[in-house]
Amino acid sequence: MPRMLELIRASAVSPHQMMSAARGALHVPPAEMLEILIYLAEHNKIHGEQARITLAGWDETTSKQMAADPDTPKDILDYWLSPKNIRPALFGLLLENSSVSIGKLAELASTLQGEFIDAMMASPRIRNSMQVLNDMSTNHNLSGVQAARVQALIRGTAYVSAGPEHKAVAAEHAVCEPVISEPVVPPPQADAPPTDLEHGLPADPETEKAVAAFITEHAAEIAAEGNKPFQPLGGIHEHEQEEPHVEEVKAAAVAASAAAVPPAAAPKPAVHKKLVNPADEQRGSVLQKISKLDIKGRIQLAMKGTKEERSILVRDGTKIVALAVLDSPKITDGEVEKFASQKNVLEALLRAIPMKRRFAKNYAVVRNLVFNPRTPLDVALGLMKNLLTADLRNLSGNKEVSDTIRKLALRQFKQKNDSPSK
Repeated sequence: MPRMLELIRASAVSPHQMMSAARGALHVPPAEMLEILIYLAEHNKIHGEQARITLAGWDETTSKQMAADPDTPKDILDYWLSPKNIRPALFGLLLENSSVSIGKLAELASTLQGEFIDAMMASPRIRNSMQVLNDMSTNHNLSGVQAARVQALIRGTAYVSAGPEHKAVAAEHAVCEPVISEPVVPPPQADAPPTDLEHGLPADPETEKAVAAFITEHAAEIAAEGNKPFQPLGGIHEHEQEEPHVEEVKAAAVAASAAAVPPAAAPKPAVHKKLVNPADEQRGSVLQKISKLDIKGRIQLAMKGTKEERSILVRDGTKIVALAVLDSPKITDGEVEKFASQKNVLEALLRAIPMKRRFAKNYAVVRNLVFNPRTPLDVALGLMKNLLTADLRNLSGNKEVSDTIRKLALRQFKQKNDSPSK
């Protein structure tokens, strides 16, 4: 008897079966079900959209097992490795899967960017493939730090962010990116008592325990990042973009007022004092403090520091630092609600928020994640079922999110709106 996939390819099944197939509801083995969904997603105009929604929400545990299995059909592996379908949770497993060709990995290495490049450089298989590393070195999306790390891997030398070798490589590959010198904060002594970076006093035991557990759990990721400097997403001074315009308006108002007063009575200019904003001064000093810290220092500050420091470190381009903010014992639900709506944070952070039970139970957090166009599609689709009818209606008309989200929101809104009358 032919497999269901072959029957679907031959258009030899009923419309009802096709609809069930697009919803992943056929009684076939998981591997064949995934093959069917991928075929529909890529080749069927009628059921393709539903198939893509089903694939985005496919069970992560089963997906991980298949991503690591060399016997998984090639069509499934290729689908998950397509740049538009990559899922961070599966990417590391796919890199080590022997059925994924080195040629395919080399192609990805020359085009991907951000956290996916970092994941590739942390992969033992990638580190041992000169072909992939050479192709990665031609990738124009690399940051200066990433370019330096790739060159160090090609030469087989250890990457040191502050050495003269790094400075030369970074200058060659990223003229516009500043190279941050050696951290001025000395490395902590092995037997030194833990201190609270905010106050310079011994930290409370609960926070110290959380920091130690986090650093131990993520030791491999921290080591793979080397001495990556602080590089916030969206730029350091993003919040000050409108300030020059505001000051111009103030200066014009002062000049007009002075012109209306006779010269003898005109007050002496003394407007410079009010141009100093204490909040901006404080934020600037916090940024200076953060820029001098290495990765471990930023992780400790993310978990021990103030709300202001967490609001900056959550935008750290180094994933492990941004994720440390969520593990801070001091973080509040209000902060996470704000983070869930931000577009200048890593997708990995938005993916991690609902994985923590405390935040997944907060409706405002869930709503903000679904409405955030930067939230990964599979995460947003999985959270949509929790939205209230009014929010589903608003989401269906939100042009910032993807068509898939809007259409599914409209469908769920109609279903919830009609159910009381039945």
